[in-house]
Amino acid sequence: MSSRFEQCRLLAIPRFTDQRGSLSAIDGPPILPFEPKRFYYLYELPTGAHRGCHAHKTEEELILALAGSFKIAVTDGDSSKEFELKSPDQGLYVPALVWHEVYGFAPGSVCAVVASEPYNPADYYYSYEEFLHAQRERAR
Repeated sequence: MSSRFEQCRLLAIPRFTDQRGSLSAIDGPPILPFEPKRFYYLYELPTGAHRGCHAHKTEEELILALAGSFKIAVTDGDSSKEFELKSPDQGLYVPALVWHEVYGFAPGSVCAVVASEPYNPADYYYSYEEFLHAQRERAR
């Protein structure tokens, strides 16, 4: 259905390490395929929590595990993939029009998101059925 789905991929975040520790920085393009406009993070997550469970109409995201680990399932309604994030120098790029769900949080996990747009509730597909309907309409 969606060639955008094939764009879901793990991105390496530059890591600079010396005797004082490690530092990673995301400056936008070319590392990110978009200009960042919003940053937020999730923490104190129960082990059984499921976050995300939506798709965006236009927003693109980079999801990072700043601490701990978790899994992310992505789908375009036809194909699905699962990724595991467990290092702060790697992030998952999720383009618009891809349903994503974040789960399997290890204790102490911190999930961060760099987004291409400011928060806009009208940009979300919160219902999987509504998302599938929009995908079918797009394919016509």
